[in-house]
Amino acid sequence: MKFLFLFSFLCFFLGLLSQRVSSQDHASTPPRGWNSYDSFIWTISEAEFLQSSDIISKQLLPHGYEYAVVDYLWYRRKVPGAYVDSLGFDVIDEWGRPIPDPDRWPSSKGGKGFTEVAAKVHSLGLKFGIHVMRGISTQAVNANTPILDTTKGTAYEESGRKWTAQDIGIKERTCAWMNNGFMSVNTELGAGKAFLRSLYQQYAEWGVDFVKNDCVFGEDIDVPEISFVSEVLKQLDRPILYSLSPGTRATPTMAKGISGLVNMYRITGDDWDSWGDVLAHFDVSRDFAAANMIGANGLLGKSWPDLDMLPLGWLSNAGSNDGPHRYTNLGLREQRTQMTLWSMAKSPLMFGGDVRKLDDDTVGVITNPTLLEINSFSSNNKEFPYVSSNLSARAFKNDDLVHTWQARRHLADAKSSDTHVLGLTTCADVKAKGWSIQAVDQDPEHICWKGNSRGKRRAPFCLNKRESLLALDEDIIDKQKYQGKVNLLASDKMDLCLHASPKRKLTSKELKRGFFSPCRWDANQMWELNSNGTLVNSYSGLCATINSVEAQANSQGVRSWIATGQKGQIYVAFFNLNDDWATITAQKSDLAKELPGTKLSTGSCKGTEAWSGQDLGIIGQTISFSVIPHGAAVIVLQCT
Repeated sequence: MKFLFLFSFLCFFLGLLSQRVSSQDHASTPPRGWNSYDSFIWTISEAEFLQSSDIISKQLLPHGYEYAVVDYLWYRRKVPGAYVDSLGFDVIDEWGRPIPDPDRWPSSKGGKGFTEVAAKVHSLGLKFGIHVMRGISTQAVNANTPILDTTKGTAYEESGRKWTAQDIGIKERTCAWMNNGFMSVNTELGAGKAFLRSLYQQYAEWGVDFVKNDCVFGEDIDVPEISFVSEVLKQLDRPILYSLSPGTRATPTMAKGISGLVNMYRITGDDWDSWGDVLAHFDVSRDFAAANMIGANGLLGKSWPDLDMLPLGWLSNAGSNDGPHRYTNLGLREQRTQMTLWSMAKSPLMFGGDVRKLDDDTVGVITNPTLLEINSFSSNNKEFPYVSSNLSARAFKNDDLVHTWQARRHLADAKSSDTHVLGLTTCADVKAKGWSIQAVDQDPEHICWKGNSRGKRRAPFCLNKRESLLALDEDIIDKQKYQGKVNLLASDKMDLCLHASPKRKLTSKELKRGFFSPCRWDANQMWELNSNGTLVNSYSGLCATINSVEAQANSQGVRSWIATGQKGQIYVAFFNLNDDWATITAQKSDLAKELPGTKLSTGSCKGTEAWSGQDLGIIGQTISFSVIPHGAAVIVLQCT
């Protein structure tokens, strides 16, 4: 009897230990799967989703694509008048929580939520994911629904009263690009925490494995919500992968404060099928790799900077009410370039095209075995700047001279000119300090930046200061919290105010647009100057900073990344971002310096190119490859 007891206890202990080890290994490699957004936007139905999941299980799961994720607005009724930022069309339960639209998701009727959909997805060997927005919906706040206390199964009570949605919703912190949709929750309140807890416990009960939390990162960062949700997820009975979005103007400094709380986080604006969007990912991926953010500690495992979905195959259009109806605008060479960068940067791989219309070219791009091996198992991933290039004059169509140039240089050493760039960073960042009140043309009402200025004679960057519109509003009862907050105008002649986040989601290539928009009554345009010289925004809690950057004289060029494989491989990726062919060359000696401990300097190396399968034979002291315009080459070196 004693033996049976000890045996049972040992089995129980080992089960707990196995569960603990498994959870601590969460997202051990960059997550891989399919997301419905690029092809369906918000209109996907249960039948379409399950049909897609079945195809993923058969064609993509063998290549590691294990998540099937339904993107946003699965709770919105698809009826006339409903669109991405409409108000009053969402299905919510008695506690103000979004539940699936029963017309599009019929198995959700009777309070089942996504339970049956998740079970069917699991039966296919896949994991089920959903998209959720920040905080609480405007519709729930307008309805003033009660808050569920999951510990009691009744309405949340504290201090002798029942709490409701209007008690916890922060109306001045509505999502900047979905103003009618959702707002932040006050997580300092017990009722606010109870609401978020009830959301994620419900997702776990449905069988959800992956949550993409939107409008909480980048310019829309909401650290209190991210922190509390992360704590809730740690306490659940099932592991849920936690993903953040979007990543508009995200920086490594910003990410270091939250990467340990999540499993993946966007570091760019929305990525769509344009060459400009692909180009916009090179610098940011370089910066996050240099900051050692790839595969850093995360929620119960690791975390990964996310370059967004792969918009390949059949797609829809952003903001559309229509499903997939067009083919990607990226050519095959550009698709391979995107897949190469995503893999070398170890970004999560979320395919966005309509899997019901998978073609051989698309499948060939997203299932290339070498690229998938690099994405999952490579290490020492980083940009390699020491390359030479040989371009023909066709790449410079604006030049009258016909010439060929060769240059061996660090990629940062291009002809440039200084310019002011306004950005956002965490307020603890020393780069945020440098703001002060100054008199300009005898007018003291200006806030100016003088910190980190490269040139002593450069005129300060100044903004016109006025009391915030919210503080001036006669209908605002609690004005005290807006005291000291100001609107900052680009000019005293134009009613354009500095904002922290734009009114619509930006694609990656649009991030260079201005920070000013028509002045409004919301926290997105409210700023407070602190005594330490920081200028903090009331919407995101981020601080404004001015960077003197070198504007590249020519946005085209060549780039290179390197990494090492788990079996001793050395991966060298060449990117030709020009409009004509380029022969790109790297020296083995430079590679050996960047990858110490490999056999590059002492061994004999054979090379193959991953996309074409071309055998390069024995590699001498230089590695050289002719790369197609907008194309990429991946050289795999085996050294003995």
